[in-house]
Amino acid sequence: MERPAYCQVVTTTDSRPAADELARGAVAARLAACAQVVGPITSSYWWDGAVTSDQEWQVVLKTTAAAYPALERHLREAHSYDVPEILCLPVSAGNPAYLQWLDTEVRPE
Repeated sequence: MERPAYCQVVTTTDSRPAADELARGAVAARLAACAQVVGPITSSYWWDGAVTSDQEWQVVLKTTAAAYPALERHLREAHSYDVPEILCLPVSAGNPAYLQWLDTEVRPE
């Protein structure tokens, strides 16, 4: 099966300013064509041997599969979490004009 050419990358962080900074930084670096900040949301998860619940903000980034490795590096370096959620979700289909826009706007170095 052919690997999808596009993906959405999802991460979460602990504040709106931090989420805005991750989103804007990735778009400014041309690693994503678009980033959306969603939140606040409530996340429940295991950490240090206990279930924890915290308020977080989610960042959804639209990019090409080819740019994903550079975007992941960028997010890991810019993120405040010790173990940040960074998930790459393949896009199997989409509006051809939008996908072309991704190709045009994403320019990893």
